[in-house]
Amino acid sequence: MNKHLRLRVWIEGVVGIASALSLALTLVWPDWIERGFGWEPDGSDGSVEWGLVLLLATLAFGAFGLAWREGRRLARA
Repeated sequence: MNKHLRLRVWIEGVVGIASALSLALTLVWPDWIERGFGWEPDGSDGSVEWGLVLLLATLAFGAFGLAWREGRRLARA
């Protein structure tokens, strides 16, 4: 069980870091969808990018929260 918890902490931590990095990229270059893929899903008003920022922030906080909770469980075990 200890090995299983340790693996979950690592996976959740990696997901949290990847989400946070993606969030930072979106905040720095809010038009990266247009630049990278050449299409404008929102007509260049930025609503898709800001929706993505909210989604990625939620994922990052959720993954970090789960990793923290599992880390505390691991420390008690």
